[in-house]
Amino acid sequence: MFDLCIIYRPPVGTNIKFKDMIERIARVPLRQIWKHEATDFTVWLIENIDILNDIVDIEIVNPEREQSTGNFTVDIKAEDTSGHTIIIENQLGKSDHDHLGKIITYLAAFNASTAIWIVSEPRQEHINAINWLNEGDNNCDFFLLQVEAIKIGDSNPAPLITKIVGPSEESKEVGKIKQEDTERHKLRFKFWTLLLESAKKKHSLFNAISPTKDNWIAASAGKSGIGYSFWITKNGLRVELRIDRGKDSEEENMKIFNYLLAKKEQIERVYGGNLIWDESEGNRMCAIRINLDNGGYRNEESEWLGIIDLATDTMVKLEKSTKEIIKEMKI
Repeated sequence: MFDLCIIYRPPVGTNIKFKDMIERIARVPLRQIWKHEATDFTVWLIENIDILNDIVDIEIVNPEREQSTGNFTVDIKAEDTSGHTIIIENQLGKSDHDHLGKIITYLAAFNASTAIWIVSEPRQEHINAINWLNEGDNNCDFFLLQVEAIKIGDSNPAPLITKIVGPSEESKEVGKIKQEDTERHKLRFKFWTLLLESAKKKHSLFNAISPTKDNWIAASAGKSGIGYSFWITKNGLRVELRIDRGKDSEEENMKIFNYLLAKKEQIERVYGGNLIWDESEGNRMCAIRINLDNGGYRNEESEWLGIIDLATDTMVKLEKSTKEIIKEMKI
């Protein structure tokens, strides 16, 4: 059905203009070539399955038509040279949710390692979905291919199959990072939940605060731009009085910081130890902080209560040593 098209190049010196040498590519409606998706296109693809090899970089062998699984029938079931199952779903139209659902069903039913979805019009939401599936930790590779038909001049039509989406090392790495982010968010939310329960038993400062997936939680010190906060990392936690009144507030922040710094001896005496006085030169934010190195959210959960107990006790002391001074402050 399909002919190889060659552009003729005349000998040097021949008086033929380029416009007479080069034909334009014209697209042909698919239904003019394959009137029926199952009986025409699928049959042709099985007979010419090698056309996909270079596109997906897999040698596809032993294609079989319409293999049934329950109430559904996959268009083509094949294998790679290692014997892993490949399923191919054809759709001579716009990609849709129904076919996407079938592909996932077939993958599970045949325990396949590769899914190839061939459509004539890939929709953006399905491009996004296949990208997302390739990022997952599911040991499956997903391809979304676009099929078109073209001809050059009066030639017979030829297939043009383009890879729109496929697996890659980059997509797997992105998926790994997203998975790690999700795990980290869950751990931090759980950690903050326990910490807030502990804090509320010791003082009222964090009574109105809810746990989050962020790496910090904060409560107001009763003055604009001044707050008490916990900051957590994988292996550590810090307790902090942060001063930040927003954009273009560096000068005002420094006034507050210097006001507190002038009372350093009193604050550290009430606190019961040395504090880190961070004026963060060049940044708008200033802080008084304590770094705790007895663990973070990556520690075993059995160790969390000890980490939390020290952190909340430290916050009680920091608030006690600064709250009256902040309350009297006129800045």
